[in-house]
Amino acid sequence: MAGTIVVTGANGSLAIPAVRHLLANYPDYTAVLTVRNTEDSDPNTKKLRETIAKFPKAQTSIRQLDLANLSAVHEFASAIAAEVSEKKLPPLASIVCNAYYWNLAGDPEFTADGIEKSIQVNHISHAALVLRLLGSFGPDGGRVVLFTSDGHFSGKNGLEKYPPGIPDDLDSLLKATPGPDKLGHGFKRYADSKLAILMWGYALNRYLEKDEALNKITAIILDPGSLTDSRALRTNTPMFLHYVQRFVLQPLRPFLRLKDPSMRTAADAGVDAIELATNKAYPGERGYLKLLKRAPSSPDSMNEDKQEKVWAKSAGWAKITKENTALAGSI
Repeated sequence: MAGTIVVTGANGSLAIPAVRHLLANYPDYTAVLTVRNTEDSDPNTKKLRETIAKFPKAQTSIRQLDLANLSAVHEFASAIAAEVSEKKLPPLASIVCNAYYWNLAGDPEFTADGIEKSIQVNHISHAALVLRLLGSFGPDGGRVVLFTSDGHFSGKNGLEKYPPGIPDDLDSLLKATPGPDKLGHGFKRYADSKLAILMWGYALNRYLEKDEALNKITAIILDPGSLTDSRALRTNTPMFLHYVQRFVLQPLRPFLRLKDPSMRTAADAGVDAIELATNKAYPGERGYLKLLKRAPSSPDSMNEDKQEKVWAKSAGWAKITKENTALAGSI
């Protein structure tokens, strides 16, 4: 089953090797690769373009998409849906929701929509993109790949100072106030967004499974592991993390991995993402994976009542209505 695979944040540390793996091993797929800045003035976009250039027969396009702007997300989704309808693109086979944002070194940032940036980029905009494009998958279905992290599970990540959680007032996730503990509160905002993604993904699978027209689409929520070479550790982070990555995580990774298999490279995780996106790994299955293994997610994430509340709120935040998603029965 070939088709179109949409990858957000396609110039990221995980995404570039993922794209390389896709083009090298699954050349029948069409890749729609989104980035914030499509120009080669962005060194990461330039690296993505150089990667693509090694596969001259590949069907690829680099598209501009700013997940910090919901109007742009909806416009992009409308454009992709129109291209599929007009047969300019093959039907979708997968959406890989790879883009992310965190800020562990500064005050909270807000998007053009007035929403705290971590929750919008990581979760809300991806929810909008997925729900808008479900109707553009082919009759054989496909796969949605969402990314969570061990940060969703209290006590599992060494950067955690405040446990992640979904508050009773879900709208408080959209807000944040500056404070002296930029690392602690910044990581909590990121971890909360990863917990929201996971809980929303569980609900998405329930609704897809019940829908006769969409039940061949499955969602995997993947914890890709601790990517010791990711530039995430050098982006919006305190300087000590730069040194930890350079002098501990990178040189000692082979030894650290003996104790903790999640210590791995972004390229390893990129391969996993594409094996899932193409439905080669866990074909037709749904749910949470840590690396490429079944594992329990946090007890909080399994609360179905909260999952449903996250689902309902996310639709409103993402400006999803019965009129603009194929999964109308869930709205």
